[in-house]
Amino acid sequence: MNGLHGIIFSYEQRSGLKELSAIRSAASLPFAGRYRAVDFPLSNLVNAGVTDVGVVLNGHYQSMLDHLGSGKVWDLSRKRGGLKILPPFNYQKDWGVMPFRGKIEALAGVRSYLDNIRQDYVVLMDGDLVANLPLADVLEQHIASGADISMVCANDSFFIEDGTYFEKDGSGRVTEVLYHLQTPRGYRSLETYVLSTKLLKELVDECHGKGQYSWRQDVLLAKKDVLHEQCYVWTGFATQMRTVKEYYDRSMQLLDPVIRRDLFTPERPIRAKGADKASTYVGESGRCVNALVAEGCRIEGVVENSILFPGVVVEAGAEVRNCVLFKETAVRRGAQLQYIIADKNVEILADRTLIGHESYPIVLAKGSKV
Repeated sequence: MNGLHGIIFSYEQRSGLKELSAIRSAASLPFAGRYRAVDFPLSNLVNAGVTDVGVVLNGHYQSMLDHLGSGKVWDLSRKRGGLKILPPFNYQKDWGVMPFRGKIEALAGVRSYLDNIRQDYVVLMDGDLVANLPLADVLEQHIASGADISMVCANDSFFIEDGTYFEKDGSGRVTEVLYHLQTPRGYRSLETYVLSTKLLKELVDECHGKGQYSWRQDVLLAKKDVLHEQCYVWTGFATQMRTVKEYYDRSMQLLDPVIRRDLFTPERPIRAKGADKASTYVGESGRCVNALVAEGCRIEGVVENSILFPGVVVEAGAEVRNCVLFKETAVRRGAQLQYIIADKNVEILADRTLIGHESYPIVLAKGSKV
């Protein structure tokens, strides 16, 4: 499928993620032991045969640049097309980079890039969407239905604050666009939209010329009765983590093998950078129960119901339960952790006890020593 071009938005700063988003955008948030959130939309695109992808950046994007590199991991390092980084140079102010107010404003900032898109269709995706979407099927339905815009949505009760929800008729056509809901209703938007390249450029020019910047309000809602907007309902695992609690809950769901099989299906593999580390070592006194453990870890204590990223050390006598530990975290001898999210290079000193709660996990900032 050479008729689809990918644009990923990696500019959202999620204040609800607290320390986890202090040094990175939501799209570069580590997830599932060895991945970043952006690995999922990139892999979705590549699995659908997409060869040209633009990534729109804004604020705290050094982590994203380091992760993406040339795009070789996703087979997007090419002489023509491939991965293109779109930094926010047009939005430089005296005090730094101002955040985009919406997708239309972000696209207007890279308007010249849109003119160079070779494909007939474009898919817009948020960089922090964790899902394994069959985008080839989405495009096929989009063309068959004659829709102007197709949006991928989920039929579940998972509520996202300030999320977008759709109601549709029996044919799948959108009848209502809803947001600022207190309780979920209709179908939850996965912020994935397919439309023609021609229509995208027309919408960006029209909205930008009127001082409009919101894709949700100025396109989806305002043009609901003018454009044919169609739903593609996805029933598999899908999430965008907006808060620490959401991140923790969705991470813990991965301990369920049924969820893992749904997200990491062999038909559509998720690609990620390797950690270049040796195999994980579990010592004679070490014990792992119901845990996701990446390569390069050294476990001589107890790990239960937890997710460990590459290079984590759990020394003898230490106990780690119901935790998410990022790269190179060290839990020293005799320490006890429960309901903790530790960022990269955190050290928990010997005999320390840190206990959060399932409803309020404790976040340890990058490089902290406790």
